[in-house]
Amino acid sequence: MAKLVLLRHGESLWNAENRYTGWTDIDLTEQGLAQARCAGQRLFQAGFTFDLTFTSVLKRAIRTLWIVLEEIDHFWLPVSRTWRLNERHYGALQGLNKAETAQQFGERQVHLWRRSYKVAPPALQPDDIRYAGHERRYQHLCPADIPLTESLQDTELRLWPYWKSAILPMLAEGADVLLVAHANSLRALVKKLDHIGDQEVEELYIPSGIPFVYEFRGVETQEKYFLD
Repeated sequence: MAKLVLLRHGESLWNAENRYTGWTDIDLTEQGLAQARCAGQRLFQAGFTFDLTFTSVLKRAIRTLWIVLEEIDHFWLPVSRTWRLNERHYGALQGLNKAETAQQFGERQVHLWRRSYKVAPPALQPDDIRYAGHERRYQHLCPADIPLTESLQDTELRLWPYWKSAILPMLAEGADVLLVAHANSLRALVKKLDHIGDQEVEELYIPSGIPFVYEFRGVETQEKYFLD
């Protein structure tokens, strides 16, 4: 039976500062590094091994993966990095303080931007210094694929084709997979895997540094649990 382990990266510098991060490439705090080490130790103590790994192109997820691979002595594993596993893009909110944003726009509006399925934050403009199209790592993408903002639904739509074409076939063949990503890219994936409704997903929370395990038989999930 194949296993899929989902892991949200450890605390980032902007998590600690209560800022919207999105596609901004922010590193881990000391606590985030410790969370990644703890996740790796849990996996090692539980006897997990993997055949391949997936992550985003953002350093907080990549570094978390590196630390976990060190803890389980699996540095040799192949790693597939893709922008499709990036965090949800928070548009013009990226870099802003969450509490100050709530004061400016109201708690209800900010809750919709943060937790709803279909509501996207205000968009960036392409000439904004924060626009991802200015970065070398995204220059191979079509401009239409580079978001100016995203709802959770938008995140799901760019992630799901990659899941079906690159990850699910490996699980169907019996491979054990480690996937390290972000709060909202993982929320989007879990929503699909668990058939969670558009309203119910508002309450779905993915904790940092706690491995979430799915067991697969073929392409069907058989069991799921947190490794804590």
